[in-house]
Amino acid sequence: MTPATDDDADDRTVIRPPSSAITTPRHAADSGVDSASAFGHMLPEGTRIGGFEITGLIGEGGFGIVYLAYDPNLERHVALKEYMPSSLAARAAGGVTVSVKSPRHAETFSAGLKSFVNEARLLARFDHPSLVKVYRFWEANGTAYMAMPYYEGPTLKQALAELGHRPDEALLRTWLVPLLDAMAVMHAAQCYHRDIAPDNILLTAGGPLLLDFGAARRVIGDMTQALTVVLKPGYAPIEQYGDVPTMTQGPWTDLYALASVVYYAITGKAPMSSVERLIDDRLQPLVDVAAGQYSDPFLEAVDRALSVRPKGRPQDVAEFRALLGIEARDSGWGTTGSMPLSTPLADGPRTGPRTGHPRTGSRTDGPTGPATRPPTQPPTRADIVTAPAPVPAPPAARTQPRPAAPVPEHPAVA
Repeated sequence: MTPATDDDADDRTVIRPPSSAITTPRHAADSGVDSASAFGHMLPEGTRIGGFEITGLIGEGGFGIVYLAYDPNLERHVALKEYMPSSLAARAAGGVTVSVKSPRHAETFSAGLKSFVNEARLLARFDHPSLVKVYRFWEANGTAYMAMPYYEGPTLKQALAELGHRPDEALLRTWLVPLLDAMAVMHAAQCYHRDIAPDNILLTAGGPLLLDFGAARRVIGDMTQALTVVLKPGYAPIEQYGDVPTMTQGPWTDLYALASVVYYAITGKAPMSSVERLIDDRLQPLVDVAAGQYSDPFLEAVDRALSVRPKGRPQDVAEFRALLGIEARDSGWGTTGSMPLSTPLADGPRTGPRTGHPRTGSRTDGPTGPATRPPTQPPTRADIVTAPAPVPAPPAARTQPRPAAPVPEHPAVA
């Protein structure tokens, strides 16, 4: 991966150089994982937080830091996310406590902290394979933390670049089915993602995963009037740009963003900004851009979800599924969940080596997911594999040093 350009810098995530392996705490200093101690506001390796030992840095953004950490009780690596809005707060050298830089930032910092904790609490309630799982969360040291699995895989944005050609309809549907299931679970809890984009979808061995709810970022952005920090032009619908009584946010907000992701996958570029479209809608419909390459109902459904005004879009996941011809699945999503078959990206020419890209981390404590197969036709109910969730084995007594766990090539953070 090349370094982020100015166009890519949106104060969210800084991607550090890749590492070759995850190491145990005693060898962390010799590992390829970035040294958190190299950055003054980050916790150094060896720091113990909430029973976890920090062994390296996964990545940082303007609103938080994600560390690689080790859980000695369950003998597994996790991604440990710390609320740390760098524009509002700092950490004294050699300490762990986070303090606001100025009293005038206190209210904004506290509001972001509350939102960070609420997001963690909400994610901890969900148990869906396409939603990030939170093992635990807590407040300490003037800030808050959440511990998550260490997932592995490229972002959808990376995968599309690697694929080298337009994904076919079968592959798009394979991604859409579990994402829509996850959205239905969220929406049923009156929770809306509001930041779905190609770089916020991770393609793991078990299927796509929605990342980065960014609740704290949105709250801080709202309070500081920093819409450029909060919204992604091309993926944010018009109702996210302001409080207009006739344009409230709801399931249709996430559906617009998901349709924008499909538009990007097919055309290679994001739709024009919804603000521009409201003034002069020059967006070419997919039924014109991709005619003959995808089924008409599929393109028409995506185009409808891309309607500028909320009332023109499908009003919920069920309506969008019906337009796409996707059958709703009765498989216990939100409680134990079941995993759809994932589709390998090796079915088309590659433009470079396959890139692993952990966002919240790579699972080292369980199976990597169901077998994969190339797409041939849109998945049906028969294509879904349901199985009971694996039961983790109890940690065995350690008689030798902990083995190193593999790390994908490009670490980053949700």
